[in-house]
Amino acid sequence: MSAFWHWFVVIITLVFIAVMVWLFIATGKARVPSGTNKEGEETTGHVWDEDLTELNNPMPRWWLWLFYGTVIWSLGYLVLYPGLGNFAGTLGWTSSGQYAEEMERATAQFQERFGELSQRPLEELAMHPDALRIGRNIFAHNCSTCHGSDARGAPGYPNLTDGHWIWGGEVDQVWHSVYHGRQAVMPGFGGALSDQEVTRTAVYVQQLAGRQVDSTLAAAGQRHYDMLCAACHGADGTGNPMLGAPDLTRGIFIYGGSMDDLRYTIVNGRQGVMPAQRDLLGEARSRFVTAYVLSLNENSNGSRDD
Repeated sequence: MSAFWHWFVVIITLVFIAVMVWLFIATGKARVPSGTNKEGEETTGHVWDEDLTELNNPMPRWWLWLFYGTVIWSLGYLVLYPGLGNFAGTLGWTSSGQYAEEMERATAQFQERFGELSQRPLEELAMHPDALRIGRNIFAHNCSTCHGSDARGAPGYPNLTDGHWIWGGEVDQVWHSVYHGRQAVMPGFGGALSDQEVTRTAVYVQQLAGRQVDSTLAAAGQRHYDMLCAACHGADGTGNPMLGAPDLTRGIFIYGGSMDDLRYTIVNGRQGVMPAQRDLLGEARSRFVTAYVLSLNENSNGSRDD
C-alpha cells in the first residue's frame, strides 16, 4: 500500500471514530424544544394520529456507555491488529500468516497419516484403493472445476478419461503435468494467412481427423499446414507430446472441432495453462491426484469429438 493510501485509510478511520464519539456526546446532551402533554410529561412536540405523542426522554445511560464501549473496543483492536493502513498491529497478526500456519499444520497432519503411502511408486498407487480414494477426493476439491467432476473435461479443458494425452500419458509425463504444470503455446497465424487460406487449413485439419471434407480445399490447405503447422503437429498430424502439440488425427479437439472453432484457433492461437499444483497441494497430495488420473478408465466412449 502506498503512503498516500496508508494515510488516507488512517485519517478516514480515526476521523470516523472521532465523529462517532462527538455524536454520542452531542445526542446525550442535546435537548429538543418541546412542550408537555396533559400528563405533564416533556415531549418533542411531535404528535401523530391526533393523540400519539413522542416523549423527550433522555437515552438510558447504560445504552450510551455501551456505545462508548464499542469505541474503546475498536481502538484496542486497531492497536493490536492491522486496520490502520500499513500498521501491522502490536501482535503482528496477519490473515496470510494465519493461513500459512493452518496449512502447515494440516500438511503435517496429512503427511503423518498418509506420507508413507504417498511415497510408493505411482504405478502402485494407481491400483491402491486407499490412494485412489484420497486422490479422488483431492481431485474433486481442486481439479473438477476445470476438468469436471467426472474428469471428462469441458471446452478448453482436456478429457482425462479418453486416453488422449497432449503432453504424454506416461507416468512421468502425467506427474510433470500435475506437479509442475504446463503452458501451451499455439501461435496465431491470422497475420500469415488470408481468410480463405485459414478456411482451407481448417478443412485440411478436419480431413486429418477423418472427416469427410472437400478434397480440393483440403489439398490447398495442406500446403499451408506443411508450411506453418507440421513443425509442431508433425507432417502426418500425429502431434508431439514434448511440445504439447495435440494429435490431430484422433478427432479430439479441446477447443472444439467445428469450422468456426478451428478457424478461431488458427487465427488467434491458444494459450491454455495447466497450473502447477506443487505449491497448492504439495508433493504428497499431487502424487495421489496423479495416481487417480492414471487410474481413470481410458476408452473411446469417454472421448469428446466436437
